[in-house]
Amino acid sequence: MKLDWPLMKNNITKEDLDVLIKFLKGSPRLTQSDNVQAFEMEWSKWLGVNYSVFINSGASANLLTMAALKHLYGGGEVIVPTLTWVSDIASVLQNGFTPVFVDINPHHLGMNDKQVISKLSDKTKAVFLTHVQGFNGLTDRLITALKEKNIPLIEDACESHGATFKGKKVGSFGLISDFSFYFAHHMSTIEGGMVCTNNENIYEIIRMLRSHGMVREASKDSIKKKYIKEHPDLNPDFIFAYPAYNVRSTEIGAVLGRNQLKHLDENNTKRRRNFEIFLDNIDAKKYRTDFDLEGSSNYAFNLIIKKPDPKFRDRVEVALHDAAVEFRRGSSGGGNQLRQPYLRPFIADKEWEKYPEIEHVHFYGYYIGNYPDLEESKIFSLCDLLNNVM
Repeated sequence: MKLDWPLMKNNITKEDLDVLIKFLKGSPRLTQSDNVQAFEMEWSKWLGVNYSVFINSGASANLLTMAALKHLYGGGEVIVPTLTWVSDIASVLQNGFTPVFVDINPHHLGMNDKQVISKLSDKTKAVFLTHVQGFNGLTDRLITALKEKNIPLIEDACESHGATFKGKKVGSFGLISDFSFYFAHHMSTIEGGMVCTNNENIYEIIRMLRSHGMVREASKDSIKKKYIKEHPDLNPDFIFAYPAYNVRSTEIGAVLGRNQLKHLDENNTKRRRNFEIFLDNIDAKKYRTDFDLEGSSNYAFNLIIKKPDPKFRDRVEVALHDAAVEFRRGSSGGGNQLRQPYLRPFIADKEWEKYPEIEHVHFYGYYIGNYPDLEESKIFSLCDLLNNVM
């Protein structure tokens, strides 16, 4: 039986396109303008933070976040997960920080908080935590330890729009948080991302970093006047405070984002229900079902084979392929980042073997698409398919 199940479906709806077409018929300005500003304000209100900056991708959000951290605190170590997207760790390296790795917690696929706390030191400039595929990765123990040591928490919530910890949205706990609006995520601006913070100084730095480091991009007149006074030899319109980037997004993305945001909570409720149905019906003897769903907002079905069995794994993959069910092995980002070529110059040989939980997911974990209009009957059919693999 063919299930014809892609990783993501209908994430940009006809309604979204109708809204965009109506906008375009007005012959509008398409570069960053009023809709970008409105989207930033609406997103901040939804998330529960003071400031947000809309940019061209979640990867750029990571890059700007680490760049701001470097300018504020200098070099040092950043504790990072072994299961995450490449741009998290790449942004750490690109800004001259030393990544320090920890294993995952198998119940939410995020960082093992005990290992994070054990690796905190006077060299630690931040903990860069990823909320993996809609799970909450925070604990009281971790938040308390970071506060006691005055170490910033950076949240990668690119895959976890609407996930919560104790009723408060993830992405509103850290000094800075990053979101992605890539097509396959909870909501989409085609490409796009957001950097969020409650810190006014960081907000102004991110605004300037987004657009070539230009001082005129700051929102506060006091910042502009300070630079103009200190640099009377420069044209006030072209003062560059930082060696920065151009990662601005467009009005087109913002129009889509504003309309998608209206439906995000409703769609997340459907996704949570889908995932619960999936976990309630797959065979707990063959697959892991003991995930921590408190506050979760999963845009994917996490399928992890319980025991390391290469032959069984191969049969699972054949069954999924035959049923036209798209999947990704290794879960988020392809599994254990320590096995990737870009990290080999920075780690000891076979360093990846020291992290058994992510190693298991790397070889025996998958994710399968979960989207709002997914029919319950297809979820039951998928579970039957998986349960019948011998």
